[in-house]
Amino acid sequence: MMISVAFTGGGTGGHIYPGLAVAARLKQLLPCRIFWLGADRGLDRSIVEDAGLEFFDIPVGKLRRYFSLKNVSDVFMIASGFFKARKILKTEKPALLFSKGGFVSVPPCAAAFSLKIPVFSHESDLSPGLATRINLRFSQKIFIPYKETASFFPSFRRGALEVSGNPVRSEFSNADPKAGRAFLGLGKRERILLVLGGSQGSREINELVKACLPVMTGYYTVVHQTGAQDEVFTPKDKYRPYAYIKEEMPHVIAAAELVICRGGAGTLWECGALGKPMIIIPLRGSGTRGDQVENARIFEKSGGAVCLTEDPSGTESMAHRLEALVLKLAGDEKRRQAMAASMFGGMDASGCIARAIAEKVREYE
Repeated sequence: MMISVAFTGGGTGGHIYPGLAVAARLKQLLPCRIFWLGADRGLDRSIVEDAGLEFFDIPVGKLRRYFSLKNVSDVFMIASGFFKARKILKTEKPALLFSKGGFVSVPPCAAAFSLKIPVFSHESDLSPGLATRINLRFSQKIFIPYKETASFFPSFRRGALEVSGNPVRSEFSNADPKAGRAFLGLGKRERILLVLGGSQGSREINELVKACLPVMTGYYTVVHQTGAQDEVFTPKDKYRPYAYIKEEMPHVIAAAELVICRGGAGTLWECGALGKPMIIIPLRGSGTRGDQVENARIFEKSGGAVCLTEDPSGTESMAHRLEALVLKLAGDEKRRQAMAASMFGGMDASGCIARAIAEKVREYE
């Protein structure tokens, strides 16, 4: 009977795609069956099943850091998720559970721990999120993206930490700018500015694009992933809006000269893997713990990106500052090359994590 390994995580593509990268590498190292526990909403199921993995849905309650009456009902959802995850794991008998984080991962990690199934976890951000902090008590090993991340963990658990970087799908190693241009219908001389608001889109970035489009299109063809918004974005000369770019995304990023994006760890490492200079507009303010700002700052510190947030003096609008940055980088090829050379690289995170999983799983063969 083929050995099984369970994966969990979700809520955004940033919690799923890196997990799929690890799953793909694990299958190269170890003949095994891999299945995924996640929330049956949004794009989670379709992304996982399109990658050829079995998907088991569990009830999900959101983990909030603020008071809300929804916290009461969500406690019952989390408990229900725990018991359903426990039933699935008890039936499917995986040798190990790998968690890629997000609030959906907490019930499966707790359930695996209760069944004495080893749990490995990965944190993508500079500082660990609430789900990782909870899963810490269930995990034998925790992979982290930067050495600086270790300082956010209690000293008695630092022996369980391993710096791995962030997993990036193998499709990015084989990304072809020609294929990206063919998908977009653009010739080899077209300069491309790619705008990404995350898999769910970003209202702030969408509004900034509308305000800055006349300036941006003076230098670039703007390719804009808008997310599934109620508003209709109309294609026009030198402006290509897409609700969501899926399989073609590695090729489209490879074709871009410059990327404007949020500060999600997955997007930053994927663009970094292809050496793309970035203007990062991180999600910030109430309702976020500031992880995207932290991610953006560490990429800015490396020299590979510019982090754009509000002007503390209030003298310049975000739109004017974004226009100025785009104009400056569009006209400075040497700086773009220096930014590309400053990206994080050399870490085979998918392979590092997959090898550790395979080594642990072999103990049970």
